[in-house]
Amino acid sequence: MNERKVAIIGAGFGGMTAAWDLARAGCQVTVYESADYAGGIASGFKEPHWDWSVEKFYHHWFASDDHMLRLLDELGVRDKVLFPRPYTVMYYNGKFYPFDSILHAVLYPGLGFGINKVRFGMVGLYLRMTNNWRPLEKYTVDAWMRKWAGRKVYEEMWEPMVIGKFGERYAKQVSMAWMWARLKARTTRLGTYEGGFQAFADLFAERLRGMGVDIRLNTPVTGFKPLAAGGWEVTSAGQMETFDQVLSTTSPGLLAKMAPDLPATYLDGLLSLKSMGAMVMVVSLKQQLSREGYYWFNLPKSTGFPFLALVEHTNFVSPQHFGGEHIIYMGDYLETEHEHFQMSQEQLLAKFLPSLQRINPAFSPEWVNNAWLFRTAYAQPVPLVNHSRNIPDVRTPLPGLYFASMSQVYPWDRGTNYAVEIARRAAGMMLADQSDRHG
Repeated sequence: MNERKVAIIGAGFGGMTAAWDLARAGCQVTVYESADYAGGIASGFKEPHWDWSVEKFYHHWFASDDHMLRLLDELGVRDKVLFPRPYTVMYYNGKFYPFDSILHAVLYPGLGFGINKVRFGMVGLYLRMTNNWRPLEKYTVDAWMRKWAGRKVYEEMWEPMVIGKFGERYAKQVSMAWMWARLKARTTRLGTYEGGFQAFADLFAERLRGMGVDIRLNTPVTGFKPLAAGGWEVTSAGQMETFDQVLSTTSPGLLAKMAPDLPATYLDGLLSLKSMGAMVMVVSLKQQLSREGYYWFNLPKSTGFPFLALVEHTNFVSPQHFGGEHIIYMGDYLETEHEHFQMSQEQLLAKFLPSLQRINPAFSPEWVNNAWLFRTAYAQPVPLVNHSRNIPDVRTPLPGLYFASMSQVYPWDRGTNYAVEIARRAAGMMLADQSDRHG
């Protein structure tokens, strides 16, 4: 068989995983990446005096992330994965309470000590035990939870998270299958990579280059089109190159823009998918913010915090990796029209910092060493009722063009584990289609 030329758009974890599988199968692989680094939305940044990088948008692995852990095994770096057990807390009546174990859930005062606590436990147990999510996708989280968990449990425990994730516009429309997947797959132990996720992305990229994969950073693709004789023409920086197959790991909207030759029904399907953007402010502090050593603070929007989550990264991994600095994230999922997408870093910092006194009354703006602002328009797909009908096929209707994105991992929530899974599925299809054509 002739060596097949394959183009992959995007050097995130998904794009690099597909490149790994395709290159090992003997394909000649070129990866196009518009940024000057590999890693996509899981990438990080590093100050000169830090030993580790910090993720721009906080990322974890879960102990149940089998696809990711298998890939790490294949790369021979599984021993570099660390699984600390940090503290997650819930806000109730002006105080924070640990909420990351059955015992802590029983002791949490927000649900009282009667039937509500029983209903919370029974619903959680049912969702973890059942493997059949299909009937659940016919209902919204709002309707199903109000019926089975009850109004008090839902409004106290789940509704703030759903509103925080999807905003007021979509909160009452989100499929219950999404909530099932979230509770089913997640573990209390959270994993990271020694040196930070960027260290893993850099190692992965180097490993691919060593196999002959051509990773082109700073090289945005402006479009690709099918050729009459078969194959694809990919255009980047005015240069055109031909390939036998193309895999896009971009957002649905970007694929629609780059491949206007797709049939109208597939294009319409791409453009009808909804998603939320994300905004994260990373701040370096001179001292620890949470005196109790809490890591993840869930902050209901109704309590007046100007962001959804506060995460003290250095209560998860040691501040020694960052020159003794204490790193916090202030993050939120927002529609891109939200004012926080327009405000400057200075304006947002002025708006956010006063809230830190609610975490630690002794906090002062003088604690701040530095701050970094990151925003992305495509961070959280919005899964509506019966969403499985809306998922674009990995094999697009145009022969030789494939699509693998976090908008297709439903019912699972977006994350690197599922980016790896869908990328491997796409690579398998590409190899099978090559065999069919030349078998």
